[in-house]
Amino acid sequence: MSTGTPPTEEQLKAALLELRSENPALGIAKMHALLLSKHPEWTVSEKRTRKILQTAGLVLNTNGSTPGQLYPTSKVIEGLDVTKWTQKVEVKYFGKTKGKGLVAKERIAEGETIWKEDPFVLAPEWNLYDLQMSSHACGYCSTPLTTSPLIVQCSASTTAAPCPVRFCSRLCLSRSGRTHPLLCASRNPAAAPLLHFARRNEWMALHALSQLTARVLLAYNQDEKAFEEDWEVVRSLAQLGMEERAKGGWLNAEPDRAMWKKAHKLYVQAFQEPSTEVEKKRLAKLLKKPLLQDIADALFDYEAFLRGLGRMSLNLEAHGGLYVLHSHLNHSCAPNVSVRHLDQRTALSRITVLARRDIAPGEELFITYVNPELPLEQRRRQLMEWGFGKCMCERCVQEERERKASGGGEGPGKEETADLEAELKAGLGVM
Repeated sequence: MSTGTPPTEEQLKAALLELRSENPALGIAKMHALLLSKHPEWTVSEKRTRKILQTAGLVLNTNGSTPGQLYPTSKVIEGLDVTKWTQKVEVKYFGKTKGKGLVAKERIAEGETIWKEDPFVLAPEWNLYDLQMSSHACGYCSTPLTTSPLIVQCSASTTAAPCPVRFCSRLCLSRSGRTHPLLCASRNPAAAPLLHFARRNEWMALHALSQLTARVLLAYNQDEKAFEEDWEVVRSLAQLGMEERAKGGWLNAEPDRAMWKKAHKLYVQAFQEPSTEVEKKRLAKLLKKPLLQDIADALFDYEAFLRGLGRMSLNLEAHGGLYVLHSHLNHSCAPNVSVRHLDQRTALSRITVLARRDIAPGEELFITYVNPELPLEQRRRQLMEWGFGKCMCERCVQEERERKASGGGEGPGKEETADLEAELKAGLGVM
């Protein structure tokens, strides 16, 4: 009979955090055995070890995977300076299946601002995009425009070739130079059909990929160092291509390959091979530097295009922004951080990341990828579209256990009851 004493919650969590950092690949049973070998004076059940590991976000991705199952891939951004945004967190790589995430470097109090961040690129919600295209919202930060004397028009707009985009200040006009020239109706009319197609189909991932491609190509032509940094960010984002999502069954609908091919054709015409001589000349004025073949293939090859769409779907914030540090955050149905747009009058696209509860040093930061008010099976069905398999976060495991204990089941026809709109969007890969 054991004569050990139970450790406190803080003691146990601290010990498990240390063991996980030294042994990132161990499962729960082996972690528990290692814990007892390191602390023979303690009495700890495997159930308690499991609970602490789950609460701290230290469980490996136990998502009911099957052999050969495909997962999103990602890598750590080389040279990323997290301190540009915050001193409170650091990037951690958890392994091939889970990939990277963010963990706290210090204790973070409930309600505390962890960091603020402006978007790498922005493909705003369609109501805001419509305001941008009707000159009623800033074309860079998306803040609705007033009658301020600081508002300026797109500098390339002319009577013969008008661009409707306006900016809330000269600062936003200047910053828009990273993407807007290649999306401007005046400077690059070849992009207009692509943007119209994305808008008509409400395809946020396609719009975001257009914004991202514009940034990459302009950086390549204007600033070699900026391009290398941007390209490293892009290549490090989590990705799972549209075909991989289809093969894994993540789309919950038949893939609409005809739409994918139509989108790819418009994408190539917008940024590489315009369909008319006039458009070719306009694009050539913006992109004077020949594109290296490996970069061209990584952008414009059809399979690369599908991976790009999948990359956008995985990494966009709910309102359409792609944020470098935010893109590291993993999912839990019981998140410990929330993302807000608090600077609504000055920088609507800027996000503020807040602690929902106290977060201990070494604990992983989580957001939710779905509406947390949804019941268990609906949350899991929606999360399947992300390619991570069956969600096994602490909340899902607890709710599943309670349902089984009460004699409840999944119920018949759950998949058949998915509404048509969700199926169509899933087939397109639309966010």
